[in-house]
Amino acid sequence: MTRFKSAVCSLVLVLVAACEPSDVEHVDSSTPWFEDVADEAGVDFIHVRASTSRYWLPEIMSGGAAWLDYDNDGDPDLYLVQGGSLDSGDGPPPGNRLYRNNDGRFEDVTDASGTGHTGYGMGAAAGDYDCDGDIDIYVTNVGANVLYRNEGDGTFNDVSVSQGVDHPGWGASAVWLDFDLDGDLDLFVTNYVDWSPAQELECFSGGAERDYCHPRHFNAPAADVLYRNDGNRFTDVTETAGIWKARGNGLGVVSGDFNVDGWPDLYVANDGMPNQLWINGGDGTFEDRALITGTAVNLNGTAEAGMGIAVADLENDGDPDLFVTHLRGETNTLYLNEGGFFEDVTATTGLAAASVALTGFGTGFADFDNDGYLDLYVGNGRVGRRPPAATPFSEPNQLFRGLGGTRFELVAPGGGTTTQLIDNTRAVAFADYDLDGGVDAIVVNNGGQARLLHNVVGATQGWLALEVLETNGCEAIGARIAVVVGDRIQWRTISRASSYLTSNSGVMHVGLRDTTINDVIVHWADGTQTSYGPLQGRATYSLRRGFDATPIDKSETSVNTLSQ
Repeated sequence: MTRFKSAVCSLVLVLVAACEPSDVEHVDSSTPWFEDVADEAGVDFIHVRASTSRYWLPEIMSGGAAWLDYDNDGDPDLYLVQGGSLDSGDGPPPGNRLYRNNDGRFEDVTDASGTGHTGYGMGAAAGDYDCDGDIDIYVTNVGANVLYRNEGDGTFNDVSVSQGVDHPGWGASAVWLDFDLDGDLDLFVTNYVDWSPAQELECFSGGAERDYCHPRHFNAPAADVLYRNDGNRFTDVTETAGIWKARGNGLGVVSGDFNVDGWPDLYVANDGMPNQLWINGGDGTFEDRALITGTAVNLNGTAEAGMGIAVADLENDGDPDLFVTHLRGETNTLYLNEGGFFEDVTATTGLAAASVALTGFGTGFADFDNDGYLDLYVGNGRVGRRPPAATPFSEPNQLFRGLGGTRFELVAPGGGTTTQLIDNTRAVAFADYDLDGGVDAIVVNNGGQARLLHNVVGATQGWLALEVLETNGCEAIGARIAVVVGDRIQWRTISRASSYLTSNSGVMHVGLRDTTINDVIVHWADGTQTSYGPLQGRATYSLRRGFDATPIDKSETSVNTLSQ
């Protein structure tokens, strides 16, 4: 039925309205959805592209972020990844920053925590790899990557070498997942280009000015890396798992059970090369089935400039769909999952024309207005100069309101803010940082100031937030959640990774039209199920396997201090 509906909508545009649900409640698009409160909240991070630009490729790709409650006080803290200079002669590098969240205001605790890594940073992935109840941080770099173990006392320890995860390549996005279902988190890291300063090339813009080269000019796609968590140390299983069989210019990565067989798979967005869908064989091996499942290239058979990825079950039919951002001149692409095989439905979604003139990076699905339908945020920014222009790499970000299923409409003002933000955006990561029920966003801009986008519409409607844990207290990464409200089911998957170079909050949010939830069913990674309903809306619950649902008091008593 879905495939037939998609065909009708694409062939007869006048029937598009008939393909949309008729009972959608909207927030007036003239009302801003977000306000930038970075200054008021104390997030003073400025990403440094380079003190003296050499137009080396890494300069234009950097800028990551991670939300994590590192101090276990109930609200998400913020880790931001810095670029700097790739030439030691340019002086001391600026270093990454950790901000502690104090009821909606942020304090720089980088020095005290020991997390101010000064390598040339790309992205970050948060996860409790040692399952001690404290969230750890993995940082990808141009050069050796870094694993910070959270010691539970406000400090972190660099255990990269002892844990065997200090890969020396050009790391981009990373994802924590339990690919072997043994109860601890493994690690997958995308690598972009086999690059060094000695390999740099001179490239020029259309205005004959120095510019950044396209990765295809280097002809040096890199191999991604898969690490298995063996308890005391990680083992590089890239070769034995079969990941070594395909190289690419890897940028974004997500994990999900894309064929719904109970085993977590991996999807990698490659810049200018076919994407990879690594299907988990359940025996420690993976097979790239992107081509046969329809996720390697777009509808026209063309490989696109894959950057960021968002994953969600848009039709709430139990299998995850994929959205990938691309370079200007290409549309962003939405792949609809039809039982493990995918259809490029971009042309019928309302997302195509709006994206063709922009370069998308960070992205994510969330129900920002809490109306029961997933919305979409896309962060944009060029990688090549736009002469003549005072800001040659800046572009406007975009917010799309979900109309139900795979239909979206562009929200104005652009990007959901009163004054359109025109920046060179890379990472966009999502969390309800002030615990008011609205999903907020941190936006990292390459060579510019970070934006903290506070959601001003979500708290006005119903919502539910869930922390989902295994029996031992570890995050239940990969668990699938069915939230039943009335006659509707909303599906979610517990995962921090999506977007570009980022890690989202580990708390799962669901928008509601009603405040009573009939049931919440957790489908655990081992195939068992637990029912936790009914629950009340406008609350945060901890769902731990083997225990009853427990309200988390801080979410119920917290106030939005920035709006008072």
